[in-house]
Parts: sequence; C-alpha cells; structure tokens
Amino acid sequence: MEDVRKSNMQIKDGEDYSGLIVNPLQNMNLMDDFLFDVATVDLETCKIIIELSLGITIKTIRWKEGQKVVHNMPGKRGIRMDFYVEDDKGQVFDVEMQKRNQGNIPKRTRFYQALIDAPMLKSGERGFDNMKPAYIIVICGFDQYGYGLYRYTFENRCKEIKNLTMGDECRKIILNTKGTNDDEVEKSLVDFLHYVDHSSEENVPKDCDDRLKHLHKKIYEIKSNEQMGVSYMKMEERDRLIQEDGERKGQINTIVTIVRRMLEKGYDVNKAADDFELDKKYVKMTVDAISEYGDKSDKEIAEMIYSQAE
Repeated sequence: MEDVRKSNMQIKDGEDYSGLIVNPLQNMNLMDDFLFDVATVDLETCKIIIELSLGITIKTIRWKEGQKVVHNMPGKRGIRMDFYVEDDKGQVFDVEMQKRNQGNIPKRTRFYQALIDAPMLKSGERGFDNMKPAYIIVICGFDQYGYGLYRYTFENRCKEIKNLTMGDECRKIILNTKGTNDDEVEKSLVDFLHYVDHSSEENVPKDCDDRLKHLHKKIYEIKSNEQMGVSYMKMEERDRLIQEDGERKGQINTIVTIVRRMLEKGYDVNKAADDFELDKKYVKMTVDAISEYGDKSDKEIAEMIYSQAE
C-alpha cells in the first residue's frame, strides 16, 4: 500500500484499474484485518479456522445473528466481533484476530463473554437452559503470557480444589503464532499458526492437514482477485483522507493558538510564522479572523478557518 500512497493515486468508484496496479493483497497474511475479514465471509473457512484452532471436528456451523457487529446497550460501547458462529450442537464460537499486543486481551475476552451470554437469555426468562457452551478464541501474533505455548486454554476453576471446574461451559483460548512447544501440540495447529503469520505457498507443508490446503486455496483466490485489491485500495484511500483531514484540523488549531499569543504579546506574526514553520496561508486567515472576531475562542476561530479552507 506504501507504493500507492507515494504516488498519491486516488481510486475512484467505477474506474477499472485491472492490470495497471500491483495487487496490494499479495503481501498480506491471514493475520491482517482486511484479508481475515474477507476470508471469513465464507462459512467453510470459518469452520476450518475453528477446527484447526481447537483440534476438533465440527459437522456444520451457521451464523449467529449479529455476528459482525454487536452493540450491547443503546448509547454504550459497541464492539466488533470478527466472526461469531454456532455449530449443529448449539455451541457458539467467537473468533478474533489480534496482530499487535495492546495489553488488553484478558479484559477483552471478558467483555466478549458478556456480549455472547446476554442475548441467550430472553427478557424475563427464568432459568439458564439457553446458555450454550461458548468458546472465545483469540489468535495473537505475539505471546500474551510469555510461556512459549501455541495454545493457552482457560476455564473457571476452584482455587481450593485444583481439579474442580465451575462448569459454566465457557472456555477462552488464546493462540500464539510465535509458539515453541511443537512437540506438545498437534502438528495441524503448528502449521495453521505459522500460516496465519506467513500466508504463502511456502508455508503449506506437503504433509499438512487437508483443511489447511483448502484454507490456502481460498486465500490464494482472494489474493489473486484484482478487484478485491482495488476495493482494499479504495478503503485505504478513504482512511488516508480521513487521517489527513484530522492532521489539518490539528495544524489549524495549533496555528490559531500560536498566532493569538503572538498578537497578544505584540510579536511580528510573519516572523513567528517563519520561526515556527507555520503555513502562511492559515496564519493570514487566522490574523484576519481574530481581527474581525476577536471575542471568539481559539476553537471557534479554528473551526471558521477550517470551514473556509475546505
């Protein structure tokens, strides 16, 4: 995507760039948000990811209502769930991809559990028979706990009686693509997690699980789709424009603050603009605005300038 940004290319709807650009998806891995999101639109791909993550076999899965975005309470925080499915036995699976360590995995899994559990109970319902077994799987590109395990499985246990589990049927599984305990887990898990980190033909061993081969075929199809690459570039272009817009607002706010202080102290504003390397166009607009609307706050002046500069 860096090459596209350097060339300042603008991707417009309706334009066909097939064959003119390098598909930016070629260097992506399943760990990357865009590729993971696109791949997991397919239920079979979701099923394979769950099976390889847990070392199990599932007959069928289906989407749970609201699998892509779950909002808890109106006006409260909404959180995006990468994919959320239910199997033929009623077990539910929430799978998340986490590329960077933001230090919040344990609390995020607690929040995900709350989002999963709450809709299972209808308003006014007594009893908890509708609370189905739940698996929260977080695939991490780092070792959350530092023990070198590929898979950390957590369930609630009694502190006083070591082997006594609570029986709430909720498990949290943290996967680590940087694991080192190859001899202690199934080879299919190791191959899968290596593939998540480096999703290329070279990371599909000849003796790997057939499900990983199927997953790679799906990923290869997505990466080879030029129109999908253009869609990604459009998304990146929108993000870039939003970021630039935010940076411009911040620049104008800073200029207004500096210019007003310079004027109050009787300094030469043009010299200050040179000293601080300020955009002279915005400096002039600020001086004019303060001269005419001196009673307005810095924020109000900045908003006026921003609206005029659009």
